[in-house]
Amino acid sequence: MAFGTRIRSEAVREAAFGAIGANYLALGSALTHRARIVSYYNSTDVDLYFTTDVSKNEKRVAAGSGQVFDYTANKVRDDGAFLEEGTVISVKRVAGAPSTGATWVQVEYCDGGI
Repeated sequence: MAFGTRIRSEAVREAAFGAIGANYLALGSALTHRARIVSYYNSTDVDLYFTTDVSKNEKRVAAGSGQVFDYTANKVRDDGAFLEEGTVISVKRVAGAPSTGATWVQVEYCDGGI
């Protein structure tokens, strides 16, 4: 039997360079679904930290780059790991204020089988 999974996207969470400071800034609202794939992008001119726990720096994304985390690669339906519903993703600069660009996070989730 073949399995199919319908993938949906949450709203993009983003911030312009001027909003990114030395303290963590929440990127939009909490996740409304369990995230299967999370993509972090940084078009600013400085490295950025991302976290789901503002007491620690969890991910560092270099200036002008991005990272993709596919938590449920090669899994179907509810298999695999997920970034849990209700999670807030936050960002701050590593050093120096960005002078251009933006940052954003894209989230994909499963909305049942096809």
